[in-house]
Amino acid sequence: MIFVTGRSKRAIEDHFDKAFELEVELEAKNKQALLDVVRSIKPANVECFYVRQPEALGLGHAVLCAAKLVGDAPFAIMLADDLIDGHPPVMKQMVDTFNHYNCSVLGVEEIAPEQSRSYGVVDGREWDEGVIKMSGIVEKPAPEDAPSNLGVVGRYILTPRIFDHLRQLKPGAGGEFQLTDAIQSLLGQEQVLAYRYQGTRYDCGNKLGYLKATVEYALKHPKSAPTSAATWSSVTIIWLTAWLPDKAA
Repeated sequence: MIFVTGRSKRAIEDHFDKAFELEVELEAKNKQALLDVVRSIKPANVECFYVRQPEALGLGHAVLCAAKLVGDAPFAIMLADDLIDGHPPVMKQMVDTFNHYNCSVLGVEEIAPEQSRSYGVVDGREWDEGVIKMSGIVEKPAPEDAPSNLGVVGRYILTPRIFDHLRQLKPGAGGEFQLTDAIQSLLGQEQVLAYRYQGTRYDCGNKLGYLKATVEYALKHPKSAPTSAATWSSVTIIWLTAWLPDKAA
């Protein structure tokens, strides 16, 4: 796992580090259940590497920061502010699609026309169930200019050739180096697919989306799920209205 982080994000690195003192204390107090939880944060067969993005120059630049670690192999990108609950997991769905077609795959979902300015929007034709053979992609188009109602979410599987296109990028929308622009360029050399994933996405980049994710995942957790749906319904209403502006509440 390669984490591309910015300034003041050391908490991410610390989270996946070994908590030696805590583990010793839990072991000494024979708190095996808690010790197992602490040790399960990072599976033993996973290694974590951290790369600093020195400036906020866009997603394309952030991906390029990891090029030397990725090397000459296909790789997945997961944006942390998009939390997606899928069964099977959405990345597993996309890996299966990649293995079947052997080309880059972008996760997409249907969006309302007025949301197009917040997404990369794909163009193409239905090729298989849930699979679109892309002919183009546009970053944050106006609703009247959007080529479809399919917006890219924070899940990608890309071939290493994308790095060549990222290195040739010029600043795009917002003055940033856009991954979308590199994918559009990649389309001139190889096939790229869009995949309509099966699952529910929570946009944790905003307060309400983060709150919804917290509530929904708490409902599923065996230690926090309520015994009474009616009780939880009341709690949910309180949580949601507490964060909303007066007009929205």
